[in-house]
Amino acid sequence: MQKTCSRGHVFNKTSDCPTCPICWSGSYRKEFESDFPEKLGAPALRALAHAKVKGLAQLGRHTEKEIADLHGMGPKGIKMLKEALKKQRLSFKSEK
Repeated sequence: MQKTCSRGHVFNKTSDCPTCPICWSGSYRKEFESDFPEKLGAPALRALAHAKVKGLAQLGRHTEKEIADLHGMGPKGIKMLKEALKKQRLSFKSEK
């Protein structure tokens, strides 16, 4: 499906993810500086940005399942986030 972002970039996206890959690769990635692992993939970062999770402290307000269910977040990303949380003596919110 062809989409157009608010900056006028035209791109094809098969999912309903609203993030423009052209914008993300440039200025948005610079604006989204955080304490997430350096090697965390772009799809995972976009998922967190779209969920308005801007750092490890905010990540701790969500359960692991909530984050794992985000479009673009995979098992490798979850593993990296868990390790980063542990290093900061943080954790995901516990499941109820």
